[in-house]
Amino acid sequence: MKVLQLGKFYPIRGGVEKVMWDITRGLAGRGIPCDMLCAMLRNDEVDPAHRDALSVDGGMRVISLGPQNRVFCVPALAKKAGTMISPAMVLWLRRHAAQYDLIHVHHPDPMAALALRLSGYKGRVVLHWHSDIVSQKFLLFFYRPLQSWLIRRSERIIGTTPVYLKASADLAEVQCKTCCIPIGVEAVRYDIQASKIFCVRYLNKKLIFALGRLVPYKGFDTLVSAAAYLSDDFCVLIGGSGPLREKLESQIRSLGLESKVKLLGYVPDADLPVLFGACDVFVMSSCMKTEAFGIVQIEAMSCGKPVVATTIPDSGVSWVNEHGVSGLNVPPQDAEALAGAVMKICADRESYRHYASGARARFEEHFTFRGMIDKIETVYGCEEDKTN
Repeated sequence: MKVLQLGKFYPIRGGVEKVMWDITRGLAGRGIPCDMLCAMLRNDEVDPAHRDALSVDGGMRVISLGPQNRVFCVPALAKKAGTMISPAMVLWLRRHAAQYDLIHVHHPDPMAALALRLSGYKGRVVLHWHSDIVSQKFLLFFYRPLQSWLIRRSERIIGTTPVYLKASADLAEVQCKTCCIPIGVEAVRYDIQASKIFCVRYLNKKLIFALGRLVPYKGFDTLVSAAAYLSDDFCVLIGGSGPLREKLESQIRSLGLESKVKLLGYVPDADLPVLFGACDVFVMSSCMKTEAFGIVQIEAMSCGKPVVATTIPDSGVSWVNEHGVSGLNVPPQDAEALAGAVMKICADRESYRHYASGARARFEEHFTFRGMIDKIETVYGCEEDKTN
């Protein structure tokens, strides 16, 4: 079997692209031919970690992940409303689609859906439903016919949590062909000594870590407000860049929290293990259904770090973080409840150990990289799905 992962863009910035990359890499490690097709702006740079595997074919950049596994980055004209505008994707797929026995499409990505529709491909299609289209309602009006075609065309629809699959109105009539495969990652490995040295920088306070783009749906304004309810024994570290940085800085100043909340800016992947290792609690303060899963939660769990997350209606975030086991879930945009959950987890050593061990156990049970690839292989092989 030869497989193509289809959708989104490169460099990898979000969860959908990461899942595509990881599936391609995981199948490569098992000797299964699998390529990935995505779009890339001409001025974007290839990740330094991938440059040794890079070649250029005309205007397309190709990254080799193995003898039978490549990532094709076709050029895009622009990025609009979270999707690439790439006629080159359509042309490439029309030429090469017949080489593949199965195309695995990652949604939401209107460009990928259009490319598949125009490719003339007659083989098997699997649809990975990462999330509904939540914020682009106007564009969804025009995209809906193509989305409906893609749902009908797919033989199997993969969701990342059972909650999101059942709550999606777009999938209400096709529940019979859905299955749940939670996202899986390699456990984060960190150097204990390096994390201890990092903690000294913050006077060995209890460190609360959050990570993500500084955009409205991440709810970082609520996390900043929550810091006001925490004692001076705590320090909140927020990693990530984005358009809300100035607004958050102003909020921190107005609340007099300069010593208690730090905006770290963009954190390179190589530096993340130190932060995960150093923190006491990981917080996901997201407040909209746009946050469908939250990969950073499971990265924290892999380090045995308790999580405080939010009960976003119809989202899978609070399913990922099992309340009372791997951490605690609180209502979105409730700063006092967020702070209260952090303090409850850190109240005493016994409580903390309970949540820390529960976080690691939940990771091992549901969110390992190997487990995800095993289940993907099951779907590709048309065996009975054991995830329902």
